[in-house]
Amino acid sequence: MHAYQEKSADMLARLKKIEGQTRGIQKMIEQDRYCVDILSQLSSIKAALTQVELMLLESHTRGCVSDAIRQDNGEEKILELMQVIRAYVK
Repeated sequence: MHAYQEKSADMLARLKKIEGQTRGIQKMIEQDRYCVDILSQLSSIKAALTQVELMLLESHTRGCVSDAIRQDNGEEKILELMQVIRAYVK
């Protein structure tokens, strides 16, 4: 079981909301809506995705990385975590 399982219901709810927002943006484009309104919705989606990413990152750190450190083989998980963080901040 992955550490994020505890928050999976919340993450799924957030992703379903993002999915709905994405469909809404598609309709806005089809309806030739104002650019700024579309950009505002896109910004909301990006913020919502960031929250899901941070939830997963926290769960991974508190679960997988923490467990590996307790089992005295944390170096590999720390390197993996740093790769993820580097990719995330690009």
